[in-house]
Amino acid sequence: MSANKPARVLVVDDHPAVRDSLQDMLADEPSIEVVGEAHNGREAVELSARARPDLILMDVRMPEMDGLEATRAIKRAQPGVSVLMVTIYEDPGYLLEALKAGVAGYVLKESSQDEIIAAVLRILSGDSPLDPTVAQNLLRQLVDDIQARDTAPPGLTEQRFGLPIEGLTPRELEVLRFVARGSTNRDIADTLVISRGTVKRHVENLIRKLGVSDRTQAAVRAYELGLVGLSGS
Repeated sequence: MSANKPARVLVVDDHPAVRDSLQDMLADEPSIEVVGEAHNGREAVELSARARPDLILMDVRMPEMDGLEATRAIKRAQPGVSVLMVTIYEDPGYLLEALKAGVAGYVLKESSQDEIIAAVLRILSGDSPLDPTVAQNLLRQLVDDIQARDTAPPGLTEQRFGLPIEGLTPRELEVLRFVARGSTNRDIADTLVISRGTVKRHVENLIRKLGVSDRTQAAVRAYELGLVGLSGS
């Protein structure tokens, strides 16, 4: 996404009134351009391939293909696309499945316009829309699931995912561990005694090197790779 161009956003919901409401909210934000709308998950997958959005606002329950299945399909084809779930559900189990599917976070449908716009802008700026405590709890559950399904030794993470740990600098590894704990850029900057701008650059480099779309999925990948909990963490 170019700094000089508005972010390209796709709106997906099976209710026309919700789509219209979301588009009206986003229309007031000059840094955002709505490039299309879809009324079910299958249409979202097809439209995403054509429109190449930076971010998708994705409903959960939809006909033909639900939001989680659509997110999985989109992330397989376009790993760089961020997905923000717009949902009425706060069930931790469901949110964990959404995290596994590849979402950057979620926002409740009953949220105010300011809250929804803030969540969108946080993702587009490289931050996370998830409350740090919520993020940490979800990631802890994710670790338990990974450990339950995967008994491979930690040393095999490089071969499994094709990412040499040496590809990350010591400072990037340090920042990644903080990201995986749900720390904000301000928290990281204060702890490491560096500027927030420097932290943001490290996070951007991590997202690029890890081949993920956003900060939340960088944290997920850190756990999958076994980078969290390494010596010195």
